[in-house]
Order: sequence, then C-alpha cells, then structure tokens
Amino acid sequence: MPSFPQNESRTTPDLPIEGLSEKTAQEKHLREGPNELSSSKPHSILSIAWDVVSEPMFLLLLSCGIIYLIIGSLEDALILLGSVCIIVTMSFLQERKSERTLEALRDLSSPRALVLRDGMQKRIAGRDVVTDDIVFLSEGDRVPADAFLLETQSLSVDESLLTGESVPVRKQIIAPDTPLPAVKPGGDDLPYLFSGTLVVQGTGIARVTAIGENTELGKIGKAISTQKTETSRVQAETRQAVRVVATASTALVILLVVWYGMTRHDWLHGILAGLTLAMSIMPAEFPLVLAIFLGLGAWRMAKKRVLTRQIPAIEMLGAATVLCVDKTGTLTQNRMVLSHIMVDGQTYIFEDAASLEHDNFPEHFHETLEFAMLSSQRDPFDPMESAIQQTGRQVLAGTEHIHDSWSLVEEYPLSRELLAISRVWRSPDLSQYVIAAKGAPEAIIDLCHLDAGTTAVISAQVDSLARQGLRVLAVARAAFRQGELPSQQHDFHFEFLGIIGLSDPLRPAVPNAVRECLAAGIRVMMITGDYPATARKIAEEAGLDASGKVLAGHEMETLPPGELRERVKNGNIFCRATPEQKLQLVNALKENGEIVAMTGDGVNDAPALKSAHIGIAMGERGTDVARESAALVLLNDDFSSIVCAVRLGRRIFDNIRKAVVFIVAAHIPIAGLSLIPVMLGWPLMLLPIHIVFFELMVDPICSVAFENEPEEKDVMTRPPRPTNARIFDKSILWLGVKQGIALLAWVVLVYWAAHLYGFDTEQARTLTFTAMIAGDIWLILVNRSWSRSFIASLGQKNSILWSVLAVTVAVLLAGIFIPPIQALFHFGAVGLVDTLIAIGATACFTGLISCLRFFRRAF
Repeated sequence: MPSFPQNESRTTPDLPIEGLSEKTAQEKHLREGPNELSSSKPHSILSIAWDVVSEPMFLLLLSCGIIYLIIGSLEDALILLGSVCIIVTMSFLQERKSERTLEALRDLSSPRALVLRDGMQKRIAGRDVVTDDIVFLSEGDRVPADAFLLETQSLSVDESLLTGESVPVRKQIIAPDTPLPAVKPGGDDLPYLFSGTLVVQGTGIARVTAIGENTELGKIGKAISTQKTETSRVQAETRQAVRVVATASTALVILLVVWYGMTRHDWLHGILAGLTLAMSIMPAEFPLVLAIFLGLGAWRMAKKRVLTRQIPAIEMLGAATVLCVDKTGTLTQNRMVLSHIMVDGQTYIFEDAASLEHDNFPEHFHETLEFAMLSSQRDPFDPMESAIQQTGRQVLAGTEHIHDSWSLVEEYPLSRELLAISRVWRSPDLSQYVIAAKGAPEAIIDLCHLDAGTTAVISAQVDSLARQGLRVLAVARAAFRQGELPSQQHDFHFEFLGIIGLSDPLRPAVPNAVRECLAAGIRVMMITGDYPATARKIAEEAGLDASGKVLAGHEMETLPPGELRERVKNGNIFCRATPEQKLQLVNALKENGEIVAMTGDGVNDAPALKSAHIGIAMGERGTDVARESAALVLLNDDFSSIVCAVRLGRRIFDNIRKAVVFIVAAHIPIAGLSLIPVMLGWPLMLLPIHIVFFELMVDPICSVAFENEPEEKDVMTRPPRPTNARIFDKSILWLGVKQGIALLAWVVLVYWAAHLYGFDTEQARTLTFTAMIAGDIWLILVNRSWSRSFIASLGQKNSILWSVLAVTVAVLLAGIFIPPIQALFHFGAVGLVDTLIAIGATACFTGLISCLRFFRRAF
C-alpha cells in the first residue's frame, strides 16, 4: 500500500513544493486560531435550574407537593417533588445535547496530519494545521482541512459524510490555465479535498485553503448551532392548560374561602374547604400524564431498538405528515455489493451472494471475476474493490482463480486521460507477466482497441446496467513477457473480458415499511446527494412515487423565492442535494405546514435532522454528529423501526387524549362536591382524606393504566391528525365536561336522596362517595376505546388497569365496612344492601347514558 513516511520528522530532499516555516505556521495559528470547531460556553447548572423553575409546570408541581406535605400525605408529596427532579434532569441533558453535537463534529474535523514544515515532513495534531500548509495524504488518512490538490497518484476519497454518495470520487490536479470548477463536495476529477473526508485509495499532496469553521464541515457545524430544537405541541399545550386552570382554580379557591368565612364566620374551616377544593381541581395530573406517557413510550421504543434522545419527539412522530429519507445508509445499506456480471451478452445476477458457492456460480463468468479481483487491491479501503474481493473469494474459493501466491510488480494508476487502472502480476509458475485492468467501460474499450460494432454492443449493455442505478466497470486482461515494462497501459494487448455492476442494495425491510407509511397517510420523500438515475431507481424499488420530476441541487439554486415551497408539495425525489439544500427542503416543508420527520446517517444530514420536527438517525452506520443532532436513533438501522415508532406515537397521542377526558370528567364531580355544599349551606361533603384517596386512584389510572391501553384498530390506516390538532381541543374538553357534569348531577342526587331517606351526614357521605367512585370506574371504561363499542372495549387486555381497579374497590369496601378505616374516612355505618343499591343505581345510570352517542367519542 503506497504511503508517505510515518516518522515524526524527516528531511525531504528535492521536493518541488515549498511548505511553511515553523515561525510562519505559529504566526498563522495565533492569527487564525486552531483548526477545530468552536463550542459555545456551556450554561451553568444554576442558569439551567432558573430556566426550569420559571416554568408554570414546575411551579404547579412544587406547589402541589408542598400542599401534600402540609396535609401530611408524604407519598404524594414525594411523587410530585420527584417529578420536579426528573424535569430538571431532562432539561440539563437537553442543554448538553447541543454541546455534544458540536463536540462530535469538532473531533471529526481534527485528525492528525502529515505536513511540510521547514522542508521536513512532520506529523502534527489536526488542530495545529493552518492555511497554506502542505499536507501529505495516503490511503486510510482523514483529510484534516479543506485543501487544493497539487500532486496525486490514483487518489480516491470517500466524501459520503458530506454528500451522501456511497461511491468514492476520483481526485485530479488541473492544469494552471484551466478555469477552476465550483468548490463543492462530490463529483469526479475535481482538485478539491474537504475536511473530515476519508482517503480510500492512492496518495496526494495538497495545500490547505480553509480550516475550522471556514471548511465545508465547519459550515455544517454553524448550521447545526443555529437550528433550534422544535418544541413539542403537547408540551406547549400542557403548559398553557396548566396555566389557565391554575389561574382559574386560584380565583375559585379564594372566592370559596371568603364565602365560607363570611357566611359561616368560621375562617379555619373555610381555609380547609378551600384547600380541599384546590386539591380537587388543581391539574397536577396533566404534567404527570405527559411525563409518564412519554417516559414509558421511550421505554417501549427502546424495546423496538429505537433510542429516544428527545422524549417529546415520540408524540410528535405520531403527527408526522412527511418523512424525508436519505438514500445512502437509510433506504440502502451504505455498502457496495457486486450485483451483476455480464459476459458475451449473458448476465449473471447475484440475488443472494451470501448463499453462493463455487458449485452454483457458472464457469462462464469465472475469468471476468478473477481479473476484477486481480485489478483490485488485496486488502482494499475502496468499497467497490472490497465488494469485488469479498464476492470473488466466496464464489471462487478452492479454484485456480485465486492467486494469493502471485506478487504485484507494477501498477498503472487512473489518469484524467484514461479512467482505468492496471495491475501487473508475476506468477511463480509462468514466464510472463499477467496484467489485469478495470475502469470506466469507455476506457477499457479504448485499451482493447475494439471495433465500432463491438463497441456499440458493449455500450448498449453498459447503458442497460446504468439505467438500473448500478456503478458499471469493465474488465480486461493482457499478458507480457518478462522484461522491461512499457510506460503506459496502451502498450499492452488487452482482451476484453466483461462488465460488472455494483450497487448499494436496498434494505430488505424498506418496501414494506414505505407501504405502511403511505397507508398511514405519511408522504415519503427522498433527499439524497446521489445522481438522478440512481435516486429514481432506488425510489422505485422502495415503493416511492417516482413518476414526477427529479429535482437536482443545481436546479434548486436557480429557483426563485417561494418556488421551492411549491415544488416540495408534489415532488418526491431530490438529488445532488448539498447539506444546505437538505436544510432548505426541510424548512420549505415546515413552512407549508407539514410535520416533518427526517432520517439520515451522515454529517451532511445533521442540520436537516436538527431542524426537522423529528430527526431520526441511523445508530449502527450513522456518524456521531448525526446521532447527536437527532431526536430518535434507530439502533439496528432498520427502516421498518420508523413505522413501529409512528404506530407508538399515534397510540400515545390517542391515549393521552383519553386520559385528559378522564381527568377533566373525574375532577368535575369532586370539585362540585367540594363547592356545592358550601354554597348551599350543607355540611362539608368531602374532606382532604377523600381527595387523597381519589388522587391515589386517579394518578395511576390516568397515567400508567391509560398508557397501557392497546392501540386503536385504525391507528395505521387513518391519515395523520391535522397539523392544528390539539390535545386540549374543544371536542376533547367538551366530552370530559359532558361526562363530568352527568356524573356530578347523579352524585348530588344521591347525596340529596340519602338525606331525604333519613341518613345522617356521615352515612350520606359514605353512599355519595361510593356512587362517585363507581361513576369514576364508568368514566374509565367508557373512554378505554373510541373506535370500538363499549362492550368490545371491555374485552381489551390491560392487566394494570384491572389491578388498579381491584385495589381501589378493595380499599373502598374496607373504608365502608372496617370500623378503624371507616373512622379514618369519616364515613358512617351503612348496610351492605344500601351500598349495593348505591352501586347498582350508579351502574344503571351510567350504563344508560353510555348508550347515548352524546357521551361517547368516535375517531
């Protein structure tokens, strides 16, 4: 493998290129700064804490926790105050996320470098490279900065982290009088090298033109730092709902205390009544529901091999209307495989290379594959050569076509004039050299001096493979008697053997996943840095609508303002896109009102991943920068996991809305029973102990139990919810109000009837509270499913729900019939018959109104 000297410093005699002196380099370093991406000063823990405590949600949780401490309910206080700690931790981790993104990018941009200083080659830290430094690059090196190529020998560079293209690009110097092409990553035969890219073949010498944030990689870092993480609509809605309800609750509590104190002249009990009302209507469940639902959602996603980096993204994914996918590494496997071999018009397709053996690989194609291997390095960096060697060693194992004992004598590299490479081998058993050549088909045709008719036939075969999105190479062989080798490849007498096609294969699970997305009303778009023909072919294989026009990056540059927003409404394939253009496409979709999910794995995807509502990075092959910029990470790089995440996101949103309806409906009776007796001059119906019991039932029911409800049967066949859909919309709140008012009217009727039939205050409280708990159970059951009938929903599996209900009923019965607990609840002694009558009458009432669509909701 060709390389430059690896020692720390040595003299380089007769080198025609002058480098910098150490003094000049140090002056430049002081003036330009280090060759790395700057990071912003991290926020202190105190500043993060202040941002959190200024949120109404935090203040409400803290206030409720203090209230529970005052009334002596330590368990509830610890739960609420514990959730405060969770919020602080999540906020701190979120703040650190942005810093880690830039740190990962900065580490990638600062490899070690071999430079020319004071006429000597010297290896230095990448951060010490300055502009005008002369850098030496060889196979396996990471390019330390943007540079202009001065000398090269068969240099190929993997620029996929900047372009998304899986195939390395050739690099060539240009003549002094040649106009300079545009400085952009991607494309063959350009003289530019870019920071962070990887040399996969050959050697080169280049002059540094940009370092740090001025490189193409640095521009991506700037784009990442300017993107703000999207706030979940659920978070925003919850904060607004909590703010409104808390304000109204405070006013109502003050009014009740004043009313009680002035009408009954008992301010102590007035404060107790106000405290009871505050506990009954303060919406502490809202933030808890959000935290628990999304936290458990993250746990469920982890079981599906999806890592959640930003918890609100789980719910957001359920609302996604557009899924923007990168081709390389997302739809495809980001690895080259040998796909086709064509010899004399016959084609062999490697359907499943993993199962191939020598016995079922036709002899007719052996020689072409043999010389494709000989024209490649034995242990290559180049992904195409790796694919050739891997397949050849598998299907030709044990045959005479494997030549590990042969020695390499000479190599004729690629050149601008001839895009072919030839390797000369010496066999211990032969008195002549064997030459293997591969390269662009037109170059191999030229080497073989084929006539016009044969050339036309081969060109047609090449075109047929190219239209399939394959990278096509031709293979030839020659022999030469041992002696002085010629100076150029043309002096050999080559024989044309055949052509090979290489592809970056589609992930097997992608077509089915795309179909599910389309069935769920999610539009799938491809945004890639690859070529139009390849992009269209992969799109067709994946099941995307490829009938429209493919919009290329250079066309995007010429579009007038606003035109891109129109083009993204119908176009599904965007190719040759730069990182900036990927970001523009995502932002155009957002401006059109779409909820955008974006997948990717390269550094070039990072700005768009961060700007999208939901960024999804590939975990196995993805770069650190992409993972740090994303909200979700697919640990198994399985595109179908996105469908699982969408399904879970929709389920979470549905179940949150069910929990909200239950919370609103369940709080109306308890708030009414705290307020109405005071206003009408009746004895207090509910005391703090009853509120504590109620909250102990409500919290697990509306959080853990509702979260555990199965998905609705149409969850992946209905379109995404409207972009303006809200959890706390009028229909949801109105449904909760209707159910709550109906239950309040019933329990007030029970309380009035109990007094009418001679029960004292504590006995009436017992029967009324029993009816209210029975009614709350009805609220749970009637809201379990909105796409199934009430009877069908009873058959849904939910062990957590039935466990919580069983404990609730057991504690209630203990409070009614066990004297010590009865005294704790301030209940009066009632008989079993009276209890069953209260429960039965409530069941009849709720069962009757369950038949009315007015009290039920359907999707």
